[in-house]
Amino acid sequence: MYDIKAMYEASSVADAVKLRQQHPEAVILAGGSDVLIKIREGKLAGREMISIYGLDELRGVHLEEDGTLVIGSLTSFSHITADPLIQEHIGVLGEAVDMVGGPQIRAIGTIGGNTCNGVTSADSASTLFAWDAQIELTGPDGVRILPIAQFYLGAGKTDIRPGEIQTSIRIPKKSYEGYKGFYIKYGMRRAMEIATTGCSVNVKLSDDKKTLEDLRIGFGVAAPVPIRAVKTEEKFRKAALSADLADQIGEAVLEDVTPRDSWRASKDLRLHLCQTLAKDAFCEAVKRSGGELA
Repeated sequence: MYDIKAMYEASSVADAVKLRQQHPEAVILAGGSDVLIKIREGKLAGREMISIYGLDELRGVHLEEDGTLVIGSLTSFSHITADPLIQEHIGVLGEAVDMVGGPQIRAIGTIGGNTCNGVTSADSASTLFAWDAQIELTGPDGVRILPIAQFYLGAGKTDIRPGEIQTSIRIPKKSYEGYKGFYIKYGMRRAMEIATTGCSVNVKLSDDKKTLEDLRIGFGVAAPVPIRAVKTEEKFRKAALSADLADQIGEAVLEDVTPRDSWRASKDLRLHLCQTLAKDAFCEAVKRSGGELA
């Protein structure tokens, strides 16, 4: 059985915020695929819970008038993968979250829970970084929106202030229009595996498909939090496509990443993976964009 002190069920976003203020030490329960495991392990035993699972207003994907793509924080991984708007505009996110756990986990796990955990290995994280995603938080003072890079404060820590809950993930039109991407997850097993390292690359090519107009490279498990390879992006933005460009990018990302040794993999292995995954993901993103590295 689960050792839970008390369970409060929010009836609306406003009610969830109120409950957060009344019970500041309570844990938010969304899909529960991570929280319930931690309770059984004893890490969260005896804690109060605030369930937001019943808030359908936080589910689904839609486009705002200005083209911003909005993903409700309670949207499940399986919903994201199948959603027509995701497939049309940022299909690589659907591909990335389709690598989370197994079918049961993807049916119950939520994009909000995945990001709010603050872990660097989250399959959605590096891809959302590569899409320049924004995090929407709702609290006592209203709505707050911040870049996803500012949302991650440290290993397992996110910028959720007292009384706040995450309500959506937003991707502005300028961040996805004209871009194609690819995500690669490396794990010791083919399925049901936490990423040893993950890399998501988005590119935007010139009209003649000869020049790299923009480049975004997101990494998971290459630092304490998900990161962008900002030095590499700046170095190769506006670069002409060439046969050795992918190799150059693979070499360059070593200046951006700071992986560590762990029981899952050594630092040296992760450095090799960062180099290799960045190269391979870049090649596929260029191919999806209609370019050639000849």
